[in-house]
Amino acid sequence: MDSRTDRGYGIPWRGNYSSWLEQKQQRLAQEEKQEALRQKTLQRELDWLHMSPKARQTKRKSRINAYNELVSQEKERANEDREIYIPPGPRLGDLVIRAEGISKAYGDNLLYENLSVDVPPGAIVGIIGPNGAGKTTLFRMIVGQEEPDAGALTVGSTVQLAYVDQSRAALDPNKSVWEEITGGAEQMALGERTVNSRAYVSRFNFGGTDQQKKVGALSGGERNRVHLAKMLKSGGNVILLDEPSNDLDVNTLRALEDALEGFSGCVLVISHDRWFLDRIATHILAFEGDSQVMFYPGNYSEYEEDRRRRLGPAADRPHRITYRKLRRQ
Repeated sequence: MDSRTDRGYGIPWRGNYSSWLEQKQQRLAQEEKQEALRQKTLQRELDWLHMSPKARQTKRKSRINAYNELVSQEKERANEDREIYIPPGPRLGDLVIRAEGISKAYGDNLLYENLSVDVPPGAIVGIIGPNGAGKTTLFRMIVGQEEPDAGALTVGSTVQLAYVDQSRAALDPNKSVWEEITGGAEQMALGERTVNSRAYVSRFNFGGTDQQKKVGALSGGERNRVHLAKMLKSGGNVILLDEPSNDLDVNTLRALEDALEGFSGCVLVISHDRWFLDRIATHILAFEGDSQVMFYPGNYSEYEEDRRRRLGPAADRPHRITYRKLRRQ
């Protein structure tokens, strides 16, 4: 065992001087890659902070207006270089998800009444509200796991859903990270492309030996990334995300934001992360309590400004979630 000094740090090393130099070269290459990623993340942050509110609004509108361009082959090729790449599903028709007068209750508590919303193609809808307000229940109705008590919920005939829930229960604890995400194939289909499966997994911050970790031994944040990687390769054109930013490191979170903005379909995302929603959301569906739901065209900050105008001083008062009581016939 030998010890070498590099930039003031002693690093134990078994081998001769030539092997030490090879190891150092590999380490410097890895550090350079990490620094480039860090600088890219910092630049994203600065670009966002320097963007005026008007420019942010223009960015939101341009996503909706450019929907047809997003599904074109030229745009598809441009998206391939993103750190996280979400393959496009089939092209969406005019009807994506439409709720008409929906009511849903649990016991005597009315979660919402007369909920009506029409999600446009290309939209990224941020869904906000306190725990217990019925956000995840709405997702369960969209995927057919539950039914509304009244009203109609229609999912368009061209829609192919991809759903990431909070439980992450669908993961096999006995498989490695790489096996769970890729099915064990060295090459995998990603949309119309074939890619190296290990390179795909590494985009979710699973490099080297981390790909061989057993799923059952992963932390909550690592399981989150496995579930995301597995779902995002499915080729759906409407993605449902339930608290996707929980436990994600900042680089993976920013890469996910970038991927969602470049995705040529529609996204519904439940999140308590206002900064995440400020960057990606084109609309907000807000569960405001007292069984009321508001659908607002804009990101989180724009919705908050509107809520303060509507509620005045009451907007700043902390309150527990309240429900209307179900009216029995």
